[in-house]
Amino acid sequence: MAPHAPPLHGLTADEVEERTRDGRINLVPDTPTRTVGQIVRANVLTPVNGIISVMFVLIMIAAPGPDALFAGVVISNSVIGIVQELRAKRELDRLAVLNAPRARVVRDGHVAEIGISGVVADEVLELQPGDQIVVDGEVLVSHGLEANESLLTGESDPVLKEKGDQVMSGSFVAAGSGYYRATRIGAESYAAALAEEARRFQLAHSELRRGINLILRWLVVIIPPVSVLLLASLLSAEDEWREALRGTVAAAVAMVPDGLVLLTSIAFIVGILGLARRKALAKELASVELLARVDTLCLDKTGTITTGEIAYTDVVLLADDLTGVDEVHAALGALVAADPNPNATLAAIGEVLAAPHDWSPRTVIPFSSARKWSAADFDGRGCWVLGAPEVVLEGAAADAGDQVERCRDEVARHADAGRRIVLLARADLALDQSHRDGALPHGVAPVALVLLEDQVRPDAEEILRYFSDQGITLKVISGDHPATVAAVAGRAGIDALGPPMDARDLPDDEEELATVLDGTTVFGRVTPHQKRAMVGALQRHGHVVAMTGDGVNDVLALKDADMGIAMGAGSASARAVAQLVLLDNAFATLPTVLAEGRRVINNIERVANVFVAKAAYAVLLAALTGLFSVPFPFLPRHLTIVGTFSIGIPGFFLALEPNVRRAVPGFVGRVVRFAIPSGVVAGLASWVAYSEVRDRTGVELDEARTLAVCVLLALGLYILGLLCRPLNTYRIVLLAAMVGGYLVALTWGPVQEFFALTLPDTEHWTLGAVCALVGMAVLEVGPRLLPGWDLPPRTERVDGHRPVSGTRLPD
Repeated sequence: MAPHAPPLHGLTADEVEERTRDGRINLVPDTPTRTVGQIVRANVLTPVNGIISVMFVLIMIAAPGPDALFAGVVISNSVIGIVQELRAKRELDRLAVLNAPRARVVRDGHVAEIGISGVVADEVLELQPGDQIVVDGEVLVSHGLEANESLLTGESDPVLKEKGDQVMSGSFVAAGSGYYRATRIGAESYAAALAEEARRFQLAHSELRRGINLILRWLVVIIPPVSVLLLASLLSAEDEWREALRGTVAAAVAMVPDGLVLLTSIAFIVGILGLARRKALAKELASVELLARVDTLCLDKTGTITTGEIAYTDVVLLADDLTGVDEVHAALGALVAADPNPNATLAAIGEVLAAPHDWSPRTVIPFSSARKWSAADFDGRGCWVLGAPEVVLEGAAADAGDQVERCRDEVARHADAGRRIVLLARADLALDQSHRDGALPHGVAPVALVLLEDQVRPDAEEILRYFSDQGITLKVISGDHPATVAAVAGRAGIDALGPPMDARDLPDDEEELATVLDGTTVFGRVTPHQKRAMVGALQRHGHVVAMTGDGVNDVLALKDADMGIAMGAGSASARAVAQLVLLDNAFATLPTVLAEGRRVINNIERVANVFVAKAAYAVLLAALTGLFSVPFPFLPRHLTIVGTFSIGIPGFFLALEPNVRRAVPGFVGRVVRFAIPSGVVAGLASWVAYSEVRDRTGVELDEARTLAVCVLLALGLYILGLLCRPLNTYRIVLLAAMVGGYLVALTWGPVQEFFALTLPDTEHWTLGAVCALVGMAVLEVGPRLLPGWDLPPRTERVDGHRPVSGTRLPD
């Protein structure tokens, strides 16, 4: 169909240039993100870097040299964090331009689409269903224009906007179309704040980050008093205050989880970049975590399970004696022509049926998802209504019984076959204001059923089966006929619980609604309010809910869901409120999002275990040293080498490894129950080896310390191995490389000297081996025998990807 010519001339090119010159433009940055300076400050000025820096100053006072090596953590943490976040910023800025809202302006009598920053004062803008209103303004022309202002006021009922009414930026068009003049732009409108909030690059609140912050807060409380007590004890035991300070710094540095925050940020950012390469725009870093925690996925049928393309197939006459097929075709063509912005159903009809020249509309009520019907009153032709059969039949005339019954029979038959159906009805009464508010014209007579078909995505069946296999409950929520939705869900391979449910029969009570949701998979004739209520009921019963959608009717549910997922080809309003936008409309990207999220959560939990175990043995060793008033078992450089080979290097590679184990809440509790007792075992074993050798005649302190390093590193790697089970080739090679790296450091002269490693006698090696083996045995049997000591969750084997319908799904 040819586009409607704008009824207004709008600004001229000279007027636009004048306003631009005067600075009267909509100064809204297209992609507001953290600046480079903010990124640098956020990665340099961290609590962990602050503690390490203080320790560096102290060690430089006490013993400058190799023991200050740990300070490299500050530099590496900052540099890696800055580089990774700058990469993410560039990628997200690029994608945000593709997802940024656009404005259609009328200039010199022509409609043009521009970025919202190009809108000037007094601009005339065009509005169509699904558009986000980008600046405040006054309505100039209204064709049944209805604005949903729920994002501003919380009220979800659409508001009819007539000529002279105000529209607010941040709201969106629920139905109808029109034109308005910009009155408040830039900082004076709500749009700037909305755009900033919608696209800001940030580490959002998540269970993962909350848990890590909780661990850091506890360590900040523990480290100072333990360090002070240790320093006091060492000052009384050591001949040199420098040695006492060096031992204190060694213990304090070991208690700091220096790489945990860095690895968490890197895991998030790498996940975001992985999604960006697949044209998925995550508006928050934590978005990759959210889908991994989802246990219920609500799917809008159109545009997600189906391609969103609708094809007109046929009409079924219900009143042969009243209306012939030619008049039905003419009425349908006229309804398409009367609506300035036809929805997908009308557009599909308009592709086949031409508009008659002799039908003149007097009043037009555009389709809205709340009403589920549209209507037009034609001069001399009566009033015609097109909409959902069940809804339109509620206004059927009393003497239309035969047509009503035949209509219901035909609807049931075609819906069972999976067709999409709308009812064309006629009424003799003219349309008035009450009909705009949702009241059907009285006395409508069913005339014909219009049959359409949805195209199911070719990869939908295997993708949805993948989600089911991963333990995610699927709910199909649509505004179409329940039988039609059920047929499409069946074609997509969804195993439905119970019969399809007509949403008009859903209870208003939240508890009853939740019960229905638990026992039903497919829902039809769902209004936008009901979609929102269904998401809320699931959430209040402990579910983590994701919602997919692409239309105006999905906005409220997308906004309230734990994770809203919008299609790039969907409405601007849906994209504005969603946390994840699939810019290329590839439904097959969702399994990748799930896999990325699970990789982030599970790997960071695994890495957190080794960092907390390190803090646990450091606190224990500091306490034992203070209790027995002996030199601290390690120099700072010793703990640097232990941390490098048992935590830092392997932790980096493991944080990026695929890991599709289902994420479950409560990761801090699991970390504490495994890492603290495991760290205590490693600390005690190394203390016993150190103490036994140090007390022997003729043994140098460096020998005792070297043996303690060997025992601690062996048990640190064993703890890491427990966290990597079941072992695969990648993990075995990684662990073997760490062992080999340490053996080189232990035996190669220059490195050995640099790290102050002195090889003990054979007799002492035997003692160290016994301590290490006993520690390993305790680590193996302890979690199985002692309550409160948990085994770590087993990781999943991931040996590659399998091709499915042209896409690649995680195993």
